[in-house]
Formats: sequence, structure tokens, C-alpha cells
Amino acid sequence: MINIGIAGIGFMGMIHHLSYQKIRGAKVAALCEKDPVRLAGDWRTIQGNFGPRGEQMDLKGISRYSELDEMLADPKIDLVDICLPPAWHADVAVKALAAGKHVFCEKPIALTAVDAQRMVRAAAKAKRLLMIGHVLPFFPEYNFAYRAISKGRYGRLLGGHFKRIISDPSWLPDFWKSDRIGGPMLDLHVHDAHFIRLVCGMPRSVTAVGRMRGSLVEFFSSQLLFDNPRLAVTATSGAIGQQGRSFSHGYEIHLEKATLFFDFSVVDGKGELSMPLTVVESNGKVLRPDLGAGDPVLAFEAELKEVVAAVRQNRQSPILAAALAADAVTICQNEAKSVATGKTVRF
Repeated sequence: MINIGIAGIGFMGMIHHLSYQKIRGAKVAALCEKDPVRLAGDWRTIQGNFGPRGEQMDLKGISRYSELDEMLADPKIDLVDICLPPAWHADVAVKALAAGKHVFCEKPIALTAVDAQRMVRAAAKAKRLLMIGHVLPFFPEYNFAYRAISKGRYGRLLGGHFKRIISDPSWLPDFWKSDRIGGPMLDLHVHDAHFIRLVCGMPRSVTAVGRMRGSLVEFFSSQLLFDNPRLAVTATSGAIGQQGRSFSHGYEIHLEKATLFFDFSVVDGKGELSMPLTVVESNGKVLRPDLGAGDPVLAFEAELKEVVAAVRQNRQSPILAAALAADAVTICQNEAKSVATGKTVRF
């Protein structure tokens, strides 16, 4: 049994808690939260843009701590699951690793590449696993693409375009603070940066153009170059001022023997699947793979199954490895630098 301690009971902490209950060999053994009401089990004020609302929880049998150090001193905890604001990720993860715990941390790994590398070094020194919650490859459309690329199902990867756009989240007071959340680059685009790193490798340079809001990138488009000069990869992400389309993401991925399309948006409060996952094959066939129910909570359950399996088998996850997440932050920082300076940035 892998005993888990969750640090931070907000929406994501709640989703993780509920997901672990469905995973064989995993048990939430402890919670750490400053809010005494939530620590007592009243989660009715918790809600997100998907999944269930919070409710009154029965936390019987779960150790509860208001201080992180107390939970880290709990000898029965094998894995610390960090669901705290990004600004706290690095310090909390390093402390948990030093305490001898494996760590799973929500994305982004950190707000700077320097802190991300500090976390990676701390995991190596402690000889413990550090995994980062880049859940995108576990969503059905992206999991299909990841498996198709990694297994060579349609031949070599030739390139692709990735987009992820939101309306300005004015209800999040810290969103546009570089030392708290980091704006669209680190809160939004980092998903695609990680996916691009996962399937394409590390870029060698990037040229990006876009708009700034203070010191942060508001909206941008990037051209990423790799060791293979024929690998054509672009990305668009950021925030728009109009609230009618609150979210949009998708991709067009080119392979030797097929092209993969996907596009989804939330318009006027309703989800619109303008292009379900579609595979156009070289032989002229057009396929629409069956992806199941599409409940986003299932992606988090699949992600956490991978986390538990990695800890049980003491092996690094090929998707959730901290080094990949650190590279994703480096990609984002170089894209931001390119937008700000108007110059190509080399890695």
C-alpha cells in the first residue's frame, strides 16, 4: 500500500483525494491544510471548471496536519502530493524530498528554470522520485497522439501546431503576477510545452511574437526549431479580452502516414467540439477513434495510477518525470524572452 499525504486542499487537492480512492494500492493517509474548516472536512466551498463540487467529507482514519513539517515527520507517508500554489512548489518539494518522501507535484514544476533544476537535483540527492502533474498526455485526444507518435503507428513525426487560449481570468487576483502564478505562459502554455518536449525532444531555438502585459506575455505564437531542421512545430497560446470564449485548445499533428486533428472550445459557457479527434490516413481513410466518455476527471485518475505504479515499482515515469517538466519551463521562459526582445532565442 502506498500511503499518500496531500499538501493543500483546494480544487485540485480534492480531485486528487477522490481519484486516489479509486486506485488499488493507494491510500490517502494524511492531509495538510491551513484552513481549519477544510481540514475538518467541510469542502463545500470548493469548486472548479469541471468535476464535482466539494461536499462535507468523512475524513475518519486520515491524519490531519496544519503544518507541513508535521506531515513530513509522519513515518507512514510514502508520497507527498503537492497541490499548493506554484510559488511554493520548489521549497515544499525540496523539503519533502529531504524528509525521504517521494513527491508528486502539480504543474508547473516551478516558476523558474532555476528552481525547477533545484528540485531535480534534490530528488537525485535524496534518491527519491519527483513527478510533476502534467496531465495533458492522459486526456484521450492527447493520449492517442502520444501513443501514435511514440509507437510509430503512422511513421515519423513531421511536426504540428498546438494551441491553448483562455479569456482573461480576471477572477484570479494573482494570475498576472510573475512570482505567484506566472500568467498564461506558465499556467496555460506549459501544458503544450511539456507535450512538445515529450514527443519532439528539446528545441534548439525559438522565435516568438506576441503581446506583453507588463513583464508577462499576454498572447503569442512560437516557431520552435529542433536538431531535425525539417521538424515543423508551432504553438499559440495566451489570454484574450473577450469572455465569450473562455477556453480553447487543440492540435494538428503531421505524421508520415496520417494527420491528426482535434479542436475543442467553451463558448458562451458551453463546450463545443468543433473537431473531434480525426485521423486522416494516407490511403484516403478518415477515422474517428472512440475515446470513451470524455470525463476530464478520468484523466486525473489515469495520471495518478501512473504515479502510484511508479512509486510501487520504484521507476521513473516516462511522462511525469521532473526533468521533462523542468525542460517545459525552460521552453516557456525562452519563448517569453523571444517575445519580449523580438529576437530568436537559442537553448
